[in-house]
Amino acid sequence: MAGAVASAMLFAFPAFAQDSRLSLADRVARLEQQAQNKDQSGIGAVNQMQQLQAQVQQLQGQLEELQHQLQTVEDKNKAQYGDLDARMGRLEGGAAGTGAAAGNGPQQGQAGAQANNRAPANPTAAAPAAPAAGSAAAAGNGQAPAAAGGTADPAGAQAAYDVAFKAIRAGNYVEASREFRSFLQQYPNHALAPNAWYWLGESYYATTNYQVAQESFQRLLSQFPQSEKASDALLKVGYSQLELKQVDAAKATLKKVTTQYPGSKAASLAQERLQRLQQ
Repeated sequence: MAGAVASAMLFAFPAFAQDSRLSLADRVARLEQQAQNKDQSGIGAVNQMQQLQAQVQQLQGQLEELQHQLQTVEDKNKAQYGDLDARMGRLEGGAAGTGAAAGNGPQQGQAGAQANNRAPANPTAAAPAAPAAGSAAAAGNGQAPAAAGGTADPAGAQAAYDVAFKAIRAGNYVEASREFRSFLQQYPNHALAPNAWYWLGESYYATTNYQVAQESFQRLLSQFPQSEKASDALLKVGYSQLELKQVDAAKATLKKVTTQYPGSKAASLAQERLQRLQQ
């Protein structure tokens, strides 16, 4: 009996040892597989991190480009409109002084004071202004000069022009364009008609309606070529052409400003824009 048990144990031990070895091998294989999975997981995490970093860099580049474009637009707007109020104010103030010097009557002094009151608050701005009050004061009676063909209601003409001019100074460009059109329909030959055409063009230009703006400036040049506004109107024709992507025509127009109105502020601005186009 004892011998049978011993014999059974001898046969059973190798099988048990083999099972243990197989079990250990399986365990080692599992451990190796787990380690491999961890390595792959780590590599995947690194790849994901690198992708995220690349995306962040791309977004930063896009943000910088947008900031640059925004700054370019802001600089452009400042260059075009930044000194609008100042130039308006200089002409308004100069016109007021002329009106005050034209006579000693109380109406003349009052007209000059009103012109000074209409001077803008910001002395750093850009397109020349219409000497509305100054022209009125220079007439000697506080009203605008009569039209070439005769103005039945000079006081009404002056009032209509002042309403339109006040609207554009306040930045109400739609209202300003409507009022200037109304003024030109009623008083097409008035002494302030060139100014009205110019500011009508400015009201369209400010609302990016460049084609209609260009037409308004051209009307001024064709109907009133000797107007003091002619140089500024020609300059704005060039600006409008640039906005309409008519680069060659714009360059020709800007060069014409420099040759036709040498020494003027418009010629200086035209030369500056030409230099920028060559960069």
